Amino acid sequence: MTLPTITSDLPGIGGTLKQSPEHFVVTEIPLYDASGDGDHLYVNLTRRGWNTRDVALALARLFDLHVDDIGFAGLKDRQALTTQTFSLLRVPAEDAAARIAAELPFEVNWVSRHRNKLRTGHLLGNRFAIFIADVLPDALARAEAVTAALHVRGIPNFFGAQRFGQDGDNATRGHEVLLGRGPRQRWLRRFLISAFQSDLFNRYLEQRIALGAFSHLLAGDVAKKHSTGGLFVVEDLEREQPRFQAGEISFTGPLFGAKMKAAAEAAAALEAGILAQAALPPSAFKKADVDGGRRLGRLLLDRVELDATDLSAAGGGLWVRFTLPKGAYATVVLREFMKDDVVLGEEDEGDD
Repeated sequence: MTLPTITSDLPGIGGTLKQSPEHFVVTEIPLYDASGDGDHLYVNLTRRGWNTRDVALALARLFDLHVDDIGFAGLKDRQALTTQTFSLLRVPAEDAAARIAAELPFEVNWVSRHRNKLRTGHLLGNRFAIFIADVLPDALARAEAVTAALHVRGIPNFFGAQRFGQDGDNATRGHEVLLGRGPRQRWLRRFLISAFQSDLFNRYLEQRIALGAFSHLLAGDVAKKHSTGGLFVVEDLEREQPRFQAGEISFTGPLFGAKMKAAAEAAAALEAGILAQAALPPSAFKKADVDGGRRLGRLLLDRVELDATDLSAAGGGLWVRFTLPKGAYATVVLREFMKDDVVLGEEDEGDD
């Protein structure tokens, strides 16, 4: 998957990723704190070399639970040092931390009770600290220039390549499902359709950048308020564009479906063109029981921290630290710096 960068006018730093899990550090930012009471035991873990689903399976085996009794807020990469919270149904708090630490290769940071199971999207976002090795000698200056540009322009909120499967064909298979073909398993069909929706979103965002419309609103855009998450249709460009420039609102892109909030005017025409390229019958999403939705089109980075270590020496490189909202991909940020297509494993894919 080759997608544009929003800083294509600035040179990249090159480099490679993931010399070790400690070079890709991910920490969840919770949506809410555990209340201290309830049927679900929240366990905050730090682990390396395990993906989220495997951790859930291991916890289920350890406490003799069904895997559906284990909750988590998002998927995290295997090759990373990850701190993440899991919920366990009706597990006593006494000795739970010691039992996990004794029998599984995880560090338990804290446990607490809460009333509900953790579900996908129950987080604000993730903090990342990522080491890029083998960068160019002037990488720090280049990275500082990219950082300054990103603060002004924002970042296209593309879905990362890992969204589309190891072979990159999940979106194509999702298209087949909507045409009435493909696998029969309901969970797999929905998974593949989601990949197809993600591909259409990426195509929409790519087209918007090509038209020079990433830096401003279009008439009829469905905009999102960064402070509250509220959506509204842009009816007065002259009034709303200053709010866009100030980072108060951003446009959203389509996750096509039967109940997706519709854009209007120029924005609707752009979205209709993307959907027309898919050559689907109008009833396809409704027939497949796919509601659809809206996804933030522009990410705003409040702060990026850069820390160079012995750039001219073996083992040297650049640490990049930043925070992203749920559902956003760290690889999308990294490729702005590296100017390369960065492919990792799973990252957080929480609902927008």
